[in-house]
Amino acid sequence: MRTGRASALTDTGRRRPHNEDTFVCDPPLFAVADGVGGAKAGEIASRLAAATLEERLPGSFGEDTLTALILEANNRIYRHALDDPDAAGMGTVVTALLVDETACTVAIGHVGDSRAYRIRDEGLEQLTPDHSLVGELVRAGRLSTEEAEQHPHRSVITRAVGTEPTVDVHTEVLDALPGDLYLICSDGLTDLVRDEHILELIAAAEDDPEAAVQSLVDAANSAGGIDNITVVLFEILAGDPVPAPAPEPTAPDPDDDTAEHALEPGENAASASATPLSTPPIQRHGAGAGGRWLALLAILLAISIAAIVIWWSLKR
Repeated sequence: MRTGRASALTDTGRRRPHNEDTFVCDPPLFAVADGVGGAKAGEIASRLAAATLEERLPGSFGEDTLTALILEANNRIYRHALDDPDAAGMGTVVTALLVDETACTVAIGHVGDSRAYRIRDEGLEQLTPDHSLVGELVRAGRLSTEEAEQHPHRSVITRAVGTEPTVDVHTEVLDALPGDLYLICSDGLTDLVRDEHILELIAAAEDDPEAAVQSLVDAANSAGGIDNITVVLFEILAGDPVPAPAPEPTAPDPDDDTAEHALEPGENAASASATPLSTPPIQRHGAGAGGRWLALLAILLAISIAAIVIWWSLKR
């Protein structure tokens, strides 16, 4: 199998002055980050999370990779909030999907109430749990799904990236099949557009990701657009995996001390934070071949001058 067409769209909506959502649509990695904590802080948090996810090392897949990246994002956002009083309490919701074409799997890393869905055999399945107050009540059997949709506190989340020193990341790996469509979206869509209507709009777009994401955003805005709306949609096709382009080898610059530390698969944020984020410049001591010749010429010149001085003194 291989990843096919993909499309993403984010919109401020009709009520919010700023867009605090950020997305990643960079096959094989797809994600939505919905910032919390105010316009400035929420936007910073979601962008930090997206930027961290994009540091994934080529060839790294699976739950451990997504866990390490989200924990590192948590670490960076939390430290930023400590350093900037204006950003105190900021955080972000993160839902990320990572496709492994060789293993025919899709890994999920998830914190918060954005959602991932799979469309298979003309049915829509929610893949991620809502880490929200009403989500917890639904799972406990104290609220029905219909009651949760109308609950006044349905936007209260119970888990976010960056608000605490660490975070519990929900992960799982699912088998992927040709013909699957995967949707990641912020609650700006799902709070206003019911699952059945989401499926109808995607089907009406004839499974074309670009047309579908536009239809979904338009539907949320038509229903009031009370929040930022972000949608990412991609398809899985039959066929051989597309080989990733080989990175061009580059020689390290000994004077470059700004390189970020990239997370290895399975490495967590705690171990990463203990690793220096930059490499000290290489210190070189001693003379090379050219330096030795210059030193020898200097010695010979000094001896010659001394001999001339002695000869001049004897002549006098």
